[in-house]
Amino acid sequence: MSSEPTFSDAWMKRDLFGYGPDRPDAKWPKGAKIAVNFVLNHEEGGERSPEEGDPHAETVLHEFGSVLATPMGKRDPATESQFDYGSRAAVWRIMRLFKKHGIPITFYAVGRAFERNPAVAEYADREGHEVAAHCYKWRAYTDCTAAEEEEYIRKAVNAYKTTSPSGKVPVGWFYGRPSDRSAPLVAKVYKELGHELLYWADTYADDLPYWTVKPEGNPGEGLVMMPYTLDCNDFKFWQGQMGSDDAFAQHCINAFDVIREEGLEGKTAYITVALHSRWIGRPGRFVALKRIIEHFTQFDDVWFATREQIARHWAATYPYEPKAE
Repeated sequence: MSSEPTFSDAWMKRDLFGYGPDRPDAKWPKGAKIAVNFVLNHEEGGERSPEEGDPHAETVLHEFGSVLATPMGKRDPATESQFDYGSRAAVWRIMRLFKKHGIPITFYAVGRAFERNPAVAEYADREGHEVAAHCYKWRAYTDCTAAEEEEYIRKAVNAYKTTSPSGKVPVGWFYGRPSDRSAPLVAKVYKELGHELLYWADTYADDLPYWTVKPEGNPGEGLVMMPYTLDCNDFKFWQGQMGSDDAFAQHCINAFDVIREEGLEGKTAYITVALHSRWIGRPGRFVALKRIIEHFTQFDDVWFATREQIARHWAATYPYEPKAE
C-alpha cells in the first residue's frame, strides 16, 4: 500500500498581523479609489449526480435547501433541472447586464461544466472575461487521495484548454472546498505542464492581495493570495442569512461605500461580489444585481477588474519579497 505524499505547509503559515494599522495604498490604475471584481461561479453541469458517477445527488446551493431528496445512487431530476436553469437561461441574463455596462468579470468555472456547455466558455473568451479554475467537479476534496485529486486537476486543465477558443489555462484557482494539499498539487501539475500559477483565492483574510511562499516553487518564488468573499456572496440566500434581494443588494452597496470611503482617504482596496447563475440569475433575485451595478457605476473613480488584472497589478506594484525564516 503506497503512502500519501507530503507537502510543505509553509504557504499556509498564518499571519494575524497582516498589513496592520497602516495598510498600503493599492495604487489602482487611473487613480481609482476602489477596485471591484464580480465573480460568477459557473458550476452547472459539474455538480454531484449519479449521472456523472457520483454516489448521490447534489445537496448544496439549490432551492430545496440541504436536502437529499432521492436515495443514494439515484438521480434527482428536480435538482438537476435547477442547475440546468443556470446554464440554459440565467447565465445569459447575467452576461447581458455586464455587457450593457462594459464590466469584465471573473468566471469561477468548473471544468466539467464548461465541457457540458462550451458555449459559455467560448463566450467568456470572446468577450474578454477571465476564466479562473474552480477545479473539475464541484465537490469537496478533503476525502480524496492525492492521486485522485491530482487527476481532477489534470482533467480541469484539459477542460479549459479544449473548451476555450484561445486554449488559455487559468492563472488563478479557487476550490471552495479544498484539501490542505490542493494548492501544492495544483502548483505541482502546473510546474510539470509549464503553466503559470499567479494566484490562489481560497482565502478570506484581507481587503488587499498579499503574498505567500509558492508551494512546490523555486526558492524566492511567491504566490499572490487573492481574498474572496463569503459575505457579499449570493449563497447567503441559500443559507437563509439574507432573505431578500433588498438585503443582499444593500449589504454589497454598504461594503462598496466603506471601501471607497477608505480609498478616498488614501487606503485603497478592493471588494468582490460573488454570484451563482442559478441563484442571482432567477428573475426575482436578479433585481438585486441590477441595483448593485447601478450604484457602483454612479462613480467615476471605480476600477472594474478581473481577479487576474488585480493580481498582476499587485505583483507589479508590490513585488514578492521573501521573508527570512
